[in-house]
Amino acid sequence: MKANQLEIIFENENIIAINKLSGLLTIPDRYNHALPSVYELLKEKEQNIFTVHRLDVGTSGILLFAKTPEAHNNLNEQFSNHTVKKIYTAVLEGVLHQDRQEIDIPLLQNPNKKGGVIPSARGKASLTILNTVERFRNATLVNAELKTGRLHQLRAHTAAIGYPLLVDDFYGNSKEFFVSSIKRRFNIKKEGSELPLISRPTMHATEISFIALSGEELTLTAKFPKDFSALIQVLRKYNRTYNVC
Repeated sequence: MKANQLEIIFENENIIAINKLSGLLTIPDRYNHALPSVYELLKEKEQNIFTVHRLDVGTSGILLFAKTPEAHNNLNEQFSNHTVKKIYTAVLEGVLHQDRQEIDIPLLQNPNKKGGVIPSARGKASLTILNTVERFRNATLVNAELKTGRLHQLRAHTAAIGYPLLVDDFYGNSKEFFVSSIKRRFNIKKEGSELPLISRPTMHATEISFIALSGEELTLTAKFPKDFSALIQVLRKYNRTYNVC
């Protein structure tokens, strides 16, 4: 992948926002430098790039970088103070009956599973607000506002209340989603097997709001990638039962 293939949402002299693809690292892997990252790709076109926050490799959506030390300090302060508004769109397993739900559960690094977190009273304060967008027979489309920015916060919180992401092989029950799981009489072509519609965590970083160095409040949005859009379309076509809220 080349730098000119990145989808730039917004750019000025201080910041640059990217719509990150699933499967692409935010920063270089510490062990395998051959794996592509947004940071390294941006370094091909920018002299100075400063990491502000991160998205998991499997998560798509809006990713913000600073281009000057001043902008970096400004954004770091806002993230530290939890004043940056972050909205994710996610598809959960099961039917969430509440229209709005706050998940106020501290999260602690999992001592038994490297790279994960668990609910624990000894953990860091973590708050997620779920707003139901659309219900299906066995799934729910939600917008989630992350008031804090803990590792795997949305994935761990939704799993903790019994509604993990529809696809999440770390906190949930499935590593991929097939159309045949909800479409009756699904025909697989004789020459091959069915390919998964989506095979990564079913979440997308949709929107971010913050104060720019100029003092202006900016709200940036990232459109859904093809796999996420296709999942929602298939659920609406073959799994619809409930009305849009």
